Amino acid sequence: MALVKKLKETTLDRDVPHREVECTYCVIHDDNGLKYLQLDTYGSAERQMPGKKSQSLRLSPQAIKQLREILSNRF
Repeated sequence: MALVKKLKETTLDRDVPHREVECTYCVIHDDNGLKYLQLDTYGSAERQMPGKKSQSLRLSPQAIKQLREILSNRF
């Protein structure tokens, strides 16, 4: 699992299409009352263990604020 505290813009050298996978989310509250957004992705049907949790990203309140700004400004 990864805790993301800050988002940094970058560019891709080349854009490679990605396969669609399932993604779930949950909101986590820590002992100090801060809220985190956790995104979990699951293996595609072609993987050795289809449906197994593959990646977890937990966004801090600061990263959530940045993501809101990015979405508001770019989309």
